[in-house]
Amino acid sequence: MASKPDTKSAANFKSDDSALIRELALLLDETSLTEIEIERAGLRVRVARNISIAASMPTNFQQAAAMPAAAVASVTPAAVADLAKHPGAVPSPMVGTAYWPPEPGAKPFIEVGTKVSAGQTLLIIEAMKTMNQIPSPRAGTVTQILVEDGQPVEFGEPLVIIE
Repeated sequence: MASKPDTKSAANFKSDDSALIRELALLLDETSLTEIEIERAGLRVRVARNISIAASMPTNFQQAAAMPAAAVASVTPAAVADLAKHPGAVPSPMVGTAYWPPEPGAKPFIEVGTKVSAGQTLLIIEAMKTMNQIPSPRAGTVTQILVEDGQPVEFGEPLVIIE
């Protein structure tokens, strides 16, 4: 829970407080926690880190995640914004976790170069423990897969390019 820093606490910030923050950050790494918050002598400290994709991936999908890395385009955030405007981009209809195969160890629905028809399943997005098949909005050839297997996706994020 975030709170406004008060000026009295900020003025009392000392080098030993920096050491405390460093210790808390190390504790996060050692314990795989994502957030720690403590209050001591009127000073509230909250240390948090982002969750990595591998940490959020269900263990039963880790074997399926060992797909060839060449099949996925590596893109920067600026490139993702450009790809979202691509006429062949298929956006995510929901927030969730994208999976390429229908189940762990199975062949993925699509690969780069796959010819798809309208309505054909491209991938699955898991949202609230429900597996949602994402259909192709049009016929064409998959030229890029923009998400990793097991990657969290946002609403509207481009998933695949079909030309």
